[in-house]
Amino acid sequence: MTVKKKMKAKPLLIILIILIIIAIALGITWSIFTSPVNKNDKNKVEVIIPNGTTSRQIGVILKQKGLIRSELFFNIYIKVKRPAPMKASTYTMTKDMSLEEIVKVLESGNSYNPDVITITFKEGEWITDYSKTISNKTNHTYDEVIAIMKDKNYAKKLVDNYWFLTEDILNESIYYPLEGYLAPNTYQFSNKDVSVEAIIETMLNQTEKVLNKYKDSMTLPVHYYVTMASLAELEGTNTENRKQIVNVFENRLIKGMNLGSDVTTYYALQHPMTQDLTTAQFATVNPYNTRSTSMMGKMPIGPICNPSESSIQAATSPTKSNYLYFVADKYGKIYFTSTLAEHNAKVKEIKEKGDWIW
Repeated sequence: MTVKKKMKAKPLLIILIILIIIAIALGITWSIFTSPVNKNDKNKVEVIIPNGTTSRQIGVILKQKGLIRSELFFNIYIKVKRPAPMKASTYTMTKDMSLEEIVKVLESGNSYNPDVITITFKEGEWITDYSKTISNKTNHTYDEVIAIMKDKNYAKKLVDNYWFLTEDILNESIYYPLEGYLAPNTYQFSNKDVSVEAIIETMLNQTEKVLNKYKDSMTLPVHYYVTMASLAELEGTNTENRKQIVNVFENRLIKGMNLGSDVTTYYALQHPMTQDLTTAQFATVNPYNTRSTSMMGKMPIGPICNPSESSIQAATSPTKSNYLYFVADKYGKIYFTSTLAEHNAKVKEIKEKGDWIW
């Protein structure tokens, strides 16, 4: 090969190498920007695409929802792939979806009902909280909702339809028969006119699914486990320490001690758990208040909140130990002890550190 030909080949080789590098870079970029934002995140994200939304505007919405990595790349993808028109609707997507999957969903559309409402009920809340949530999300007033929640005749009908609802919930001293039995979750209903009864029974159906998992572990009445779960829910922060808390309560019951649970006093008095109570309030005689000396060796008469599945699991399979006391600091860390002296020393230590809850 002549020197002249070699000189011509060299720039061509450089250009070829540059093109290969560009192609590789584009391939890597394409792979990154079409891959899921978080392949481990399966939490549902609601995406509303209004009528008349352009593909560029859809890209903005998807980016705001954290479903795509780049609005610019989304538009490039649309121009390259030329999908069918994306339809206005409300979609449920997840961050583990690839860009191709997201676009396919947008192409297909769905049978979106603009009147559908979504209601989220949180773990550890009271029936009164749930009633406020329902009144805020539907066309029912709080008074209408709470009246149904208190209705013993309605509760009697439900006892006949659900295996886990027993005569225990009909006790006259119980504030709300369904307290503890309404499964925390996110639900969808057809519109704001949905009946309160329909909401309640949808939640009870979910409760049944949860309790069925633990039914074989129950050697005592289900009311005991749901009540214990409600205590563990408000006293603990996760399944493991809730299992230890349940064990402490069971150890105290065996010894004929009162459970001494502050959260039962708050519920007994229907007092928000935002400040400390007085000594006199803690001593109030009430079938819910386990701080009262009248409650030695007794469970509260019923659940004091609507517990999570974590707490149901803890109530049905507690950790075994000799602990009789526990206390939490303001960070939620729980300390377990076996004697009153150890307990008092731990309380003193927490206060001296400035870590007391109040």
